[in-house]
Amino acid sequence: MNWRLAGVLGFTGVALGAFGAHGLKQVVTDPHLLEVWQTGAHYHLVHAVAVGMSAAHPGKPVWPARLFLLGILLFSGSLYTMALTGTLWLGAITPLGGLAFLAGWAMLAAAPVPET
Repeated sequence: MNWRLAGVLGFTGVALGAFGAHGLKQVVTDPHLLEVWQTGAHYHLVHAVAVGMSAAHPGKPVWPARLFLLGILLFSGSLYTMALTGTLWLGAITPLGGLAFLAGWAMLAAAPVPET
């Protein structure tokens, strides 16, 4: 499952990053909000790879991938929405996604490796 999730997240990360680089300028004119979008796309794509890393882990831990997904939804999702709508209070949600990312990395680092 995590391989499929990593593939979907990677695909959407690249697509949203490309949209931010090429199509978003017709929708959003504030340069700061364009940077906000790119930050969301960057973290989205990095954590798509992290989901793939959790799938490749010999212990097959599920919680790191779940936390990375939650982080993408909260962190990147809030930044995407903020850039599109200009609703800046959504920035209050972004750190919750960052905490999910941190928890995912900590759980991946602590995941037990089965003995062979």
